[in-house]
Amino acid sequence: MKPRPGCLLMIITLICSGAGAQIMVSPHWVNVNTTGATTVFLTFGGVVGYVPGESVWCGEITDAAPDIGSRPVPGTIFGALPARFDLSTLSGTNGFTDIMSIPPSVSRRAYQAAATGSASTFFYIRRFISTTGGPDAYVAVTCELGSGGARTPFALTNVELTFENRDNVASINEGDPSPSLSASISYNGTGQLQGRWEIVRPGDELPTEQDLLTQATLPVEQRPQQRRYTELERFSVFLPPAGTFVLRGPDPSKLPSNVRGLYMILLRIESTPDIEAISNVDEVGAGPAPVEAGGAAGFPIPPLRYFVGKAASMEASAVSLLAPRDMAVGTPESPMDVAWTEIPEVSLYRVVVIDPTNTILLSALLRPGLGTYRLPPWIWTKRDVRSVFWSVEALDENGDILSKSEWRTLVRGGGSDGQP
Repeated sequence: MKPRPGCLLMIITLICSGAGAQIMVSPHWVNVNTTGATTVFLTFGGVVGYVPGESVWCGEITDAAPDIGSRPVPGTIFGALPARFDLSTLSGTNGFTDIMSIPPSVSRRAYQAAATGSASTFFYIRRFISTTGGPDAYVAVTCELGSGGARTPFALTNVELTFENRDNVASINEGDPSPSLSASISYNGTGQLQGRWEIVRPGDELPTEQDLLTQATLPVEQRPQQRRYTELERFSVFLPPAGTFVLRGPDPSKLPSNVRGLYMILLRIESTPDIEAISNVDEVGAGPAPVEAGGAAGFPIPPLRYFVGKAASMEASAVSLLAPRDMAVGTPESPMDVAWTEIPEVSLYRVVVIDPTNTILLSALLRPGLGTYRLPPWIWTKRDVRSVFWSVEALDENGDILSKSEWRTLVRGGGSDGQP
């Protein structure tokens, strides 16, 4: 295959000090969405005597001497990847897998630069720090502005699971069917969306954040290690380069409701072939064969939860959440108050905050009459999470749940420019 114009200039081959190995990256040239987010699976090979450092996007590069490779030109940096969004990991034979998640803010700045006469390309620079006292190494990936269509790697940029009544009412009686559900998916490129719906029952071992990632987001050797749960239904749908799609959920009759407790519905996206998303680990010396990465995503897909309670619990009025809205942005520096409607004959209210792995970060008991609670800032610093989920439970005098609200999501804000 002939290299694209100018790409020979950007194939960065770095000789590692004292190791005799080379650091190379595949793919080294990708099309990206000018108007939205882009996610690309990258593999660095020959990472010997180095540890990964920071990642930035920039408009221009220059010789990194006395270091190796090409570093960003000061004043042309569009954004940096925050550490909490870094999904990179060691992989294969002296290899390193990186998920390049380009936020819309970076694409916009690159477009603005191109509109004023700059090139229609910009660069993703990953720094590797020498562990032997030698020079650091900088490896570049060229990003070419495009439409996010068929020539862009097939990847998910946002997934939202909801019950189709849009109320997200997550409480049902024992034995009653669950409401229908669906997944609203935003994506780049085109390809086959395939995977399965799974259910986590009360008492099952909870999924980790790695389990909630799409299969193509993980290095190939870690993909079989994802925990499997009871399969509800499989799907395989071809997605044209349209950018959005609504995936219908499993048949509601397949959702169990015979045991009280909290259930989690998981959307598991499997890797698929995509010529634009192939990472040639064999060419960079990190493995024996190319890795398929169609369906990658730079985030874990949050599960959809529903609570099964005793029939009497549903006779009372339901607890409804008032504020903040779903997907509201919170920061450690800005205290956030949550509020809800109160119902009769309640002894206590319990505010519950969990992380994407269903681990409880906070459980606060409040007496009736308050109807509001200020979340402590340490919910963002106790664990390095991108989002948390909260709900409110109404308890009777025995501590049993009379009513439980829907779950809402809080997204962590703040950080450096270029945050996804």
